[in-house]
Amino acid sequence: MHPNPAFRKTPAAQALDFARTRSFGTLALNGPDGPLLSHIPFLLSEAGDHVELHLVRSNPIVALLASPQSAVIAVSGPDSYVSPDWYGVADQVPTWNYVAVHLRGTLRLAPANALHAMLDRLSAAFEARLLPKTPWVSTKMSEGVMERMMRAIVPCTMVVSKVDATWKLGQNKPAPVREAAARQVATFGIGSDTATLAALMLVAGNG
Repeated sequence: MHPNPAFRKTPAAQALDFARTRSFGTLALNGPDGPLLSHIPFLLSEAGDHVELHLVRSNPIVALLASPQSAVIAVSGPDSYVSPDWYGVADQVPTWNYVAVHLRGTLRLAPANALHAMLDRLSAAFEARLLPKTPWVSTKMSEGVMERMMRAIVPCTMVVSKVDATWKLGQNKPAPVREAAARQVATFGIGSDTATLAALMLVAGNG
């Protein structure tokens, strides 16, 4: 998380809404030989205090979950390189603007019999965004296939104890300078979902 307070003023509810909508992030925790990372879809509760996820049984993280572990899920949003020339004023330096939320808490294994319902909730959450498509449901699968596939994965939960967020959108710049850079990001940005980032930059000083 960026240390500049200008980028850390996003309300917790907004950060949680972002993470809940994105629902994909990088799970990280300390292993015996260094950090372990896994890229995961997840479900964040409405209260923002509980995450559901699953891992492949052979994932080295699973071996550590014989006891609960401190963990973080890093959720990345739009990002882009920002050229100093785009501000339209002198003496600027290159930077990278981005949105990110970190969910910190305690990760543990969930009961094996919770897996099927968890997977159904996860798929239902994403399928609902595909309307008017008829949602896929696990009952469409042939008898026994879902059960065989589930043997390869394990359910996990994480109790969220802290939420950190960075919205680095040029809030430390005067509005005309930030807006000039945003227009260039929209056209020439290098990163991920640069149009969304540019739109966020345009309104970053409002409210």
